[in-house]
Amino acid sequence: MGAGTGDGATADAAALWNITLEHSPVGMALVDLTGRVLLANRAFAEMIGRDAADVRGMHFSEITHPDDIAEDVARFGRAVGGETDSYRMRKRYLHTDGSIVWADLAVGVVRDDAGAAQQVIAQVLDITDQHETEQRLAVAVAEIERERQTLEAVFETVGVGLLLIDAEGRYQRMNRRHRETMNLPFPDGHAGAAGQLGHVYRLDGRTPLTREEMPSYRATQGEEFTDYRYWVGDDPLTRAAFTTSARQVRGPSGERLGAALAYQEITDLLRALRVKDQFVSSVSHELRTPLTAVLGHLEMLCEDETLPDDVVQRLQVVRRNADRLRSLVSDVLLVARAGEVGLEMRRTDTDLVRVVRDAVEAARASAERAGLDLDVRTPDRLVVRVDEQRVRQVVDNLVSNSIKYTEPGGSVTVTLQLTAGAVELRVSDTGIGIAAEELGEVFNRFFRGDAALARHIPGTGLGLEITSSIVTAHGGSITVESEPGRGSTFTVTLPC
Repeated sequence: MGAGTGDGATADAAALWNITLEHSPVGMALVDLTGRVLLANRAFAEMIGRDAADVRGMHFSEITHPDDIAEDVARFGRAVGGETDSYRMRKRYLHTDGSIVWADLAVGVVRDDAGAAQQVIAQVLDITDQHETEQRLAVAVAEIERERQTLEAVFETVGVGLLLIDAEGRYQRMNRRHRETMNLPFPDGHAGAAGQLGHVYRLDGRTPLTREEMPSYRATQGEEFTDYRYWVGDDPLTRAAFTTSARQVRGPSGERLGAALAYQEITDLLRALRVKDQFVSSVSHELRTPLTAVLGHLEMLCEDETLPDDVVQRLQVVRRNADRLRSLVSDVLLVARAGEVGLEMRRTDTDLVRVVRDAVEAARASAERAGLDLDVRTPDRLVVRVDEQRVRQVVDNLVSNSIKYTEPGGSVTVTLQLTAGAVELRVSDTGIGIAAEELGEVFNRFFRGDAALARHIPGTGLGLEITSSIVTAHGGSITVESEPGRGSTFTVTLPC
């Protein structure tokens, strides 16, 4: 009875084993000690594109990729020989359609009570998709690593100082070039945080930058800027000039992660510009004295009633051109002085309405001669603390420019208003306009647009640079919007 019960249990176990084998989603096979398949389940057979009956009797090497046979045979032999009880390996099987199936193979040896090997059970898990994903990931990782190494080489070898800061202004990384220059502005060391003060000065070389003016602090506040210039170093003989640009670093959702700053030394450039400005200033100053004498005598000659009319007419031509030359010399002197020591401001409480209206009335005759409508729109009174003479120069320059570059039948409109706690002066015209690629250069010294040159419109290219310098000295800003053939609008904003 006991034997019968044992036989029944064995039969039940075998039935359960067969059911498990047949319905398992994982490929399974029973292999003899020579490596031939005794039994394979449907999952394994389908994995390699065969019927289960076809797999029986095949040697496992027949369905294994040639490059994996040697290793599989060697491990199989060691397991059957008793060196190990099992092994696991990643191998390739051959599908009947010619494709390769990547599998995770786990092999276990069934032994009798004496330890002798009886059969081998193989469990095969299809990992083809996983393998392909791993391969793509490996390729991507390798590409990222190549990019990282390239960026690392660029980061460390460029001749520009590079600095990365996080959203709170903490220094994250700097390249060799920037490290080499840190001792000049910060001889006592740097705390690695944006806005630390040191031997950093404005372009005048005397006024220290405030914390809010330090480029790293500005970048921490979310600013982006280009060509921000300043001097570093306590000793005027050994100090260096730098230009800095900053760009924000943002995450996938646009959140600010920090900023990247690039520092480039421009000491030689600024010293050369200073020498040039000093030379221009000296020459201009020397020219102004004899010009004043020439103009004085020309004025007297033009008023001499004993001279024939034709001579007076010629003298007036000379006088007009000498006047233009004196104006040019004065502009050059002003530009040179602004670049060297900055513009001197004499601020007083000034009614800007009066200044603007006086400037417009002074230009009205020129507008009428040019066949233009000149309109002015202002409040009754608007008192601001400014340098009256300089602001009048701004209005004169903008209005005269609009008249000069507007063709007959057009119009020039001057508007003054108080907006958002600031004073806004706007000069609009219906003139020839400015090309989009030239808008960024209109405030540069001696710049003349192609349209102005083509029409032979007289000018020196200094007026707008002087205007910009005056506005900046007042702590204000000036912008321009323009479209060729439709006109331009210059907007000056001054703090109240």
